[in-house]
Amino acid sequence: MSGTNGSVAAATIDDEYEILCDDVGSFLRRYTSEDGATVATDTELDGITAYTVTGTVVRCDTEQAPAANPLIDSTLQRQTGAGNVTIAAGARSVTLVVYAGSPTLAIGGAAPVTVTAGTSLTWGVDRGGDNGEQLQDAFVFAGVAGSDFLVSSTREV
Repeated sequence: MSGTNGSVAAATIDDEYEILCDDVGSFLRRYTSEDGATVATDTELDGITAYTVTGTVVRCDTEQAPAANPLIDSTLQRQTGAGNVTIAAGARSVTLVVYAGSPTLAIGGAAPVTVTAGTSLTWGVDRGGDNGEQLQDAFVFAGVAGSDFLVSSTREV
């Protein structure tokens, strides 16, 4: 019919999903709402296998909350000409800025890679405190004749 409009509402089941964590690890919680009642069902991440919660349930992103005020140690080193700057494993951030020349960079014992002037590189993690994230590899910056670069880093103390 011309000029007729409207909508039709059909009763349907509403499912919402959330990945949560407990003392053992992560699991899937499904909230099912039908006829005004909500039922929560816990399963493995496959959504099928039943899961029994152990301990306290939290949102996974809050499971390892950062320390309230972690202490951060910072370094800043400029290298001109031949010489090395080494940042030990465990840093929270590392930044390289190359002003001149072509120094090399080796990460975690891998083969060195040449980095050209004008390059700026940064590696970092965003969670600190107890059980905080860290960069697992050491960084070795090697200057050659004509090199001029700056390396900065941070780490929790």
